[in-house]
Amino acid sequence: MDIREPGGQRAAADPASSETVVPSDAATRRGHARRARKISVIGVAGELLLTAGVVVLLFVGWQMWIGDQIAAAQNRADALALAEEWQDSPPPIADPSPSATVAPDEPEEPAAPIEPVIAAEPDDGEEFGIMYVPRFGADFAARIGGGVSRARTLDTIGIGHYPGTQMPGEVGNFAVAAHRTGFGGAPFYAIDELRVGDSIIIETQDGWYTYRFRTLEYVRPSAVDVLAPVPQDTLTGAGGRYLTMTSCSPKHTIAERIIAYSVFESFHPRADGPPEGVPGAPVSESAVS
Repeated sequence: MDIREPGGQRAAADPASSETVVPSDAATRRGHARRARKISVIGVAGELLLTAGVVVLLFVGWQMWIGDQIAAAQNRADALALAEEWQDSPPPIADPSPSATVAPDEPEEPAAPIEPVIAAEPDDGEEFGIMYVPRFGADFAARIGGGVSRARTLDTIGIGHYPGTQMPGEVGNFAVAAHRTGFGGAPFYAIDELRVGDSIIIETQDGWYTYRFRTLEYVRPSAVDVLAPVPQDTLTGAGGRYLTMTSCSPKHTIAERIIAYSVFESFHPRADGPPEGVPGAPVSESAVS
């Protein structure tokens, strides 16, 4: 039947419009293929991004935990090797000064504390000491080097000495820094677990310097007064010998600094052997629990 317009005239055929209304099977298949390819590309890209994210998270976890454990074990081995080297080649022993003769019936006076040997300030990156902290573990040992450069000291040796502050046993403030996570074995990871009276022992070629922990403090990174010869008012004041340990706080951030203050107690010359708290030293009943 003819299709006519209103008024009885025949309508003209429009072949183009009829083709667009009813697409061919081939065109339909091509459209489906294009959409499938787009979906496939998006899916592959998403899987790659997801895999990359998992790999990054695994690496960060390895760096912050397993990597720390490996580095700490290596740092301890290096520290004990350094201690053994010092033990095999001790410093020369000074001739003892003549003592006064004591009558047989006269009681002896208690021996005066041994004056600590004060070493020269080390060069940047030069190893000069070992720190032992029983609270951090019975086998904890970490090397101390000159300076606080990450590349030359903190990331490689472990603990760094602030240039210009005092040396172990010296009147004033022996100030050091170390990481809590990520690098150098994280020597100060458990610095916030220190308790009043805990021993912190510094070994050098001359002997062992024992400090006793007093208090913690949290400060801004700009608080350089923690490096002063008398770093805190609650300590014993001028003329004292202090140890200041600094690190970042909270863990995994650099927003603040955590500071641990300790007071000097005694010096053991190498010839007298190590004090309690050093691996291999005799342990008494008063050991840290």
